[in-house]
Amino acid sequence: MTENEDSMQGDDTGTGPQRCGFVALIGAPNAGKSTLLNRLVGAKVSIVTHKVQTTRTLVRGIALRENTQIVFVDTPGIFAPRRRLDTAMVKTAWSGATDADLVVLLADARKGFDEGAEAIVAKLAEVKQPKVLALNKIDTMRRDKLLEVVARFNEALQFDETFLISALTGDGVDDLFAAIAERMPEGPWHYPEDQLSDFPMRQLAAEITREKLYLRLHKELPYESHVETEAWEERKDGSVRIEQVIYVSRDSQKAIVLGKGGRTIKDIGAAAREDLSEILDVPVHLFLFVKVREAWADDPERYRELGLEFPRD
Repeated sequence: MTENEDSMQGDDTGTGPQRCGFVALIGAPNAGKSTLLNRLVGAKVSIVTHKVQTTRTLVRGIALRENTQIVFVDTPGIFAPRRRLDTAMVKTAWSGATDADLVVLLADARKGFDEGAEAIVAKLAEVKQPKVLALNKIDTMRRDKLLEVVARFNEALQFDETFLISALTGDGVDDLFAAIAERMPEGPWHYPEDQLSDFPMRQLAAEITREKLYLRLHKELPYESHVETEAWEERKDGSVRIEQVIYVSRDSQKAIVLGKGGRTIKDIGAAAREDLSEILDVPVHLFLFVKVREAWADDPERYRELGLEFPRD
């Protein structure tokens, strides 16, 4: 945990009544929502890759600031859907916004108020919850250009507050975090103070492997690829044995994942095992298998496993 992350976790020694609320992080694909969520929580609860639309369902990260518990909801990136899976992801993202106490629109400052941002802001105007704008990746732009982008967004929709941040470096994130905490309603905490996510560990483990899969093969593998944890055994020596299956749509994709002599899948497994060992704080024995499951993106059962509603059309 970095110094910035540690300071953002805060403590529960604040005076006054307890507060607890839900905050939806919404934005276009690759705006940096998962990176921001992990920094706010101070631990890895959402996967981060260069591939767009990596987050498929609502991922909740839980953070404390003094007497306030904040449940951050990382939503799938909002974009114009072209496939059934796209439609389900976008619908899930907007449901996360309408169910929250506060909505944070995270936008890539480098892209400015582009067509995608305009469409999101227009839809966001229909959401009744308070809204905060966070312009991300400010370390890549001059301040005068940033202020122009801020003006464009606030001309289109009057945000309650605007923050200039870098989710990657942490610049400005603590100010955003403090403002969010102040806006949370009074009420009891929903989770134990040491809980960082409500994501089932088996599912998080599958997501970690999917992250490594995309980082290794993001230019070669369609994002419909899917990982499932099929076995989880806590052994007497304290280690954990995990079996996972990587599902792809075609035999040619299976060959890509395996790699020559099985080298690619070994590299993916080694990277995933390292992350999982750190998260679980125990030795991990990870076994990966690759299977072909044609048209899985049209199977209602797969959507239920992901926590998505299956679009009938």
